[in-house]
Amino acid sequence: MSKLFSSVNIGTVTLKNRIAMAPMQQRQGTKEAYATDYHAKYYSERAKGEVGLIIIESTSIAESGRLFQDDIGIFSDNHIAPLRKIVDAIHEHNTPVFIQLCHGGRKSSPENNGPFMAPSSLAFDDYYGVPAEMSQQDIQEVIEQFVEAAKRSVEAGFDGIELHAAHGYLIHQFLSPLSNQRNDEYGETFENRLRFLKEVLIAVRKEVGNDFPIQIRYSASDYHEQGLTADTVGEIVKTLDPYGVDAVHISSGGLLPVRPPEVYPGYQVEYADIVKKFTDAPIMAVGLIHSIELAEEIIESNKADCVAIGRPLLDDPYFVRRWKGN
Repeated sequence: MSKLFSSVNIGTVTLKNRIAMAPMQQRQGTKEAYATDYHAKYYSERAKGEVGLIIIESTSIAESGRLFQDDIGIFSDNHIAPLRKIVDAIHEHNTPVFIQLCHGGRKSSPENNGPFMAPSSLAFDDYYGVPAEMSQQDIQEVIEQFVEAAKRSVEAGFDGIELHAAHGYLIHQFLSPLSNQRNDEYGETFENRLRFLKEVLIAVRKEVGNDFPIQIRYSASDYHEQGLTADTVGEIVKTLDPYGVDAVHISSGGLLPVRPPEVYPGYQVEYADIVKKFTDAPIMAVGLIHSIELAEEIIESNKADCVAIGRPLLDDPYFVRRWKGN
């Protein structure tokens, strides 16, 4: 049997194979950020297709941090029941499911209620506008929102959490010197820029306990000479290892309105390979991994421990089953 279809553990959760469904925003939520029957059906079909893990789409931890007006949220206890329907539908097919927790920061929807804020008053682009710089109180309130979201994730029955520290959203904004120009203990140095994520991780880990998996998704390149690199992210991963990170998911970009200089099948795998040298935690690679040959090469060559598949699973929920059949 191919190593791609062998089991792997993320913390206390065992995946039947090394293929995850990447989180992809469906924009089928209600105005109040409730998940709908669409989501339960959609994810159930992908679980039926024998994917090893499903990571559901970015789920907002605060109303003011929503990415879109039709995304889903976990900032109210009322969100728990609709999310549990998704979990139950996926579990019917013996597939574990993680929830991706996110705050948009300066990339939050301009239509949101509540404060529009970020680590520094630097706009992503003209569409979003200039955010307010977060105060110390704002920072502590958002950390608590992550904790409450994690608590609700457990209550909804999810098997694990993915903290979204990629694609230019709030945690990523704190990590990168391009978007974090604070002059307090949350900015200026590598250690200070990491502080927000570290405090989120410690607080969430305290809430969910040691046996509940937490993985973190990073952008390992800002595609800018003064931004994050794979080596920088590797140092971040190494620094956070003692605080209970069960897996690391490596993507890239999103902090600036620029595209990668070159996009090709598996174009982000090199970043996963670099970060893997900094940690013993399982590494998940993502980025145009559309063939079984490429997926197997990534796993067999030990560039990553898992691969995350996106668009092929949008087109064909049974994509993994067909791979396995071949």
